[in-house]
Amino acid sequence: MKIYGVAILAACFLVGQCIGDILGLALGTDGNVGGVGFAMLIMILLNDWLKKKDLIQPMAREGILFWSAMYIPVVVAMSSVQNVKAALTGGWVALVVGVVATGLCLALVPAISKIGQSKSPVNPQNQ
Repeated sequence: MKIYGVAILAACFLVGQCIGDILGLALGTDGNVGGVGFAMLIMILLNDWLKKKDLIQPMAREGILFWSAMYIPVVVAMSSVQNVKAALTGGWVALVVGVVATGLCLALVPAISKIGQSKSPVNPQNQ
């Protein structure tokens, strides 16, 4: 029943695109601002909510799990319609923001890797 996963993916994508278009208009740009990212967040939150409320049948849950695993490549394919060449020729802002965001993510890797680690070392001989 992967069709349920496709329907939820499509709905999340459409809602995300609407949010991105509205945000673009609010910021005074002529494009979609973060629509694909909003769609991804909506898909994650909706999937979690449906699981917690037990509102989904097992066959449909399998379809959603399938599309959850496929979501990143699908999102990359959907976002390929964005005009990257125009963004880069329009100024250095896009390049600077990309480099800064990537640098910040790389800088946060050590901090994120420490999350969930115990403070005291585990001694396997004492167990």
